[in-house]
Amino acid sequence: MACATASAQGTVAQGLFNPEVYGVTSLAIAPDARAGSMGDMGVATDADANSQYWNCAKYPWNVARAGVSASYTPWLRKIVSGINLANVSGFYRIGEYSAVSASLRYFGIGDVGVADGNGNVTDDGFTFRPYELAIDVAYSRMLTRTFSMGVALRFILSNMNYSAEATSGKAFAADITMYRQGYFMIGSRECSMSWGLSINNLGSKINMNAGQDNRADFLPSTLRLGLNMTVPFNQYNRLSFGVEAYKICVPTRPVKKEGESEEDYNIRLNEEYYSVSSIGGFFKSFGDAPGGFGEEFKEIRWSFGAEYNYNDRFMLRTGYHYEAPTKGNRQYFTVGGGFHMSVFTVDAAYCIATNPGNPLDQTMRFTLGFDLDGMKDLFSRKRR
Repeated sequence: MACATASAQGTVAQGLFNPEVYGVTSLAIAPDARAGSMGDMGVATDADANSQYWNCAKYPWNVARAGVSASYTPWLRKIVSGINLANVSGFYRIGEYSAVSASLRYFGIGDVGVADGNGNVTDDGFTFRPYELAIDVAYSRMLTRTFSMGVALRFILSNMNYSAEATSGKAFAADITMYRQGYFMIGSRECSMSWGLSINNLGSKINMNAGQDNRADFLPSTLRLGLNMTVPFNQYNRLSFGVEAYKICVPTRPVKKEGESEEDYNIRLNEEYYSVSSIGGFFKSFGDAPGGFGEEFKEIRWSFGAEYNYNDRFMLRTGYHYEAPTKGNRQYFTVGGGFHMSVFTVDAAYCIATNPGNPLDQTMRFTLGFDLDGMKDLFSRKRR
């Protein structure tokens, strides 16, 4: 996902290959199967237990009083086995207008041999398991009958260095989210239209280079805006479809100029990139692309998704995700479905890449959700 750690030196047919560079790349991976089957779209869709990642302001809109979900993604299986993303999230509505929520995500890449100071893997048989971890809590509240806001606080731990001397990176971040849902009539059908806006992972920088305090990396701060519309056909059938645009708001890493010495480039890199604060980098990202407005526009990713729902029991979903070739070239279709019973929901998603060699091709996601209210009622009936 957003493999943006390489130097932007290469070229592709449509111009300079210059993706954004940031740390803790696993934070940019969509964790749940519902959003994953709709082109990685979730900021404006209907509320569910997985809303923590996309837009925590949706939680007060849940029908259930409380819920929890667990998601699992075998990541980049076309390249190597052992890379996995696991995510657990849950919420509890307080009264009619507020909710608290939390999530835990773990990204691991399996066993890796320890490297010495020169980067060579040792032969002593000792291995360790690099991982990235994020824990967050959120509070959301409906401010009017149609509008809600939410705030999430997140602790991030990254242990992705491949040497025994390296240290783990730590960071703190916050999400600021908004959600609005209203209703209107199309003929005799009462339809809903919602929009969502979120700023995710806005916080400190993270230092993954031991002994180099001035080389801290930016977190993948992300600005998302989405629209979603639901049209009921009758009592049992309805169709939802939407669009989402998002931008990873980190400054563009300077490219080494022709004839520029390595020393001069490093000085300029420190002045124009590493010395920028995280908040300053967020705003700087909207106007620092070398290609001007055209390149800035290419930094916007697009997701399109649709969901067919039968009687709140059976769901079919599809979507498409687009990323410009010069910014990562992740372009893929997604399909999936879900099955809902009184107390649990099972969702699955499958990715079909449109460009040859895309490592995301054939990626699967699975999510299992539980309605805690339903479980409480079920156990109460059994005791009677």
